[in-house]
Amino acid sequence: METRHLRYFIAVANSGSLTRAAEGLGIAQPALSQALARMEATLGVKLFHRSRRGAELTPAGLAILEDVQLSVTRIDSAEEHARLIQQGVAGRLTIAFVATAAFHLLPQALFDHRQKIPNVRFALREMSNIEQVRALENGEVDLGILYTPAEINGRMKQRVIARDRMVAVVPHDFPVHDDGMVSLRDMARAGLVFFGKDETPTLRAEILNVMRELGEPAQIVQEASRTMTVLACVAAHCGVSLLSSTTSRVSFPGVRYVEIRESHLLPILELSAVWPARSRATLAEGFAELLPHCR
Repeated sequence: METRHLRYFIAVANSGSLTRAAEGLGIAQPALSQALARMEATLGVKLFHRSRRGAELTPAGLAILEDVQLSVTRIDSAEEHARLIQQGVAGRLTIAFVATAAFHLLPQALFDHRQKIPNVRFALREMSNIEQVRALENGEVDLGILYTPAEINGRMKQRVIARDRMVAVVPHDFPVHDDGMVSLRDMARAGLVFFGKDETPTLRAEILNVMRELGEPAQIVQEASRTMTVLACVAAHCGVSLLSSTTSRVSFPGVRYVEIRESHLLPILELSAVWPARSRATLAEGFAELLPHCR
């Protein structure tokens, strides 16, 4: 099947009309009809119901539409990459990251990489942990900066780039003790705003277990998939949270960051760069080398 036939299929599916699709593609309608007929013959299925009202996808056509769109997107990406190489541009690097990385690690690494290889184009995507896992498995990103441990299918390389303690994130009027700290019991009673159970399951379980052992079981009263959303929920008095101390670099109206009296009982947050293992050197591996390395 030719790539142009796939594009014809998508055009007709989107427009619902062979006439409009042919006009948009700049080809004659008979040529479009013949191309679709060849595609249907190759697949052995009927893709469209044609009528005076237009062209409507059959169940078979509807079933393959998303796959065809994804295939064409990947072909376009490969063609663009080849053109960039031909033009002397080193390539494109798609990096996913949790918000914490953007507060200090990522900007410096981007600056260093631009100094070393100025012709790389970056695509930066803030993603939650679970979104990064899926994106890495599906080949949608070249490198992820996320909290580990995380279960990722496929051969991956990992570089631990930071380990950080946790601090309390509380509403601005939340009562603190005379030493300026809060206790985990205080936080448990207030209810927790935290990432979903699929985001960082090990971390979530460890925090809840510590509170349970202190005799004050806690409940997750609000789930959020982004650090900024967590901060917004705390500011709205939905509950309190525990985040990386790196987050305290960010001023957010309505919240304050407070030391936790029992912080020694809490897990240390491990931030890692993860990228697919390849037999040859890649841009992702070169970028990872510019990140800190915690042993």
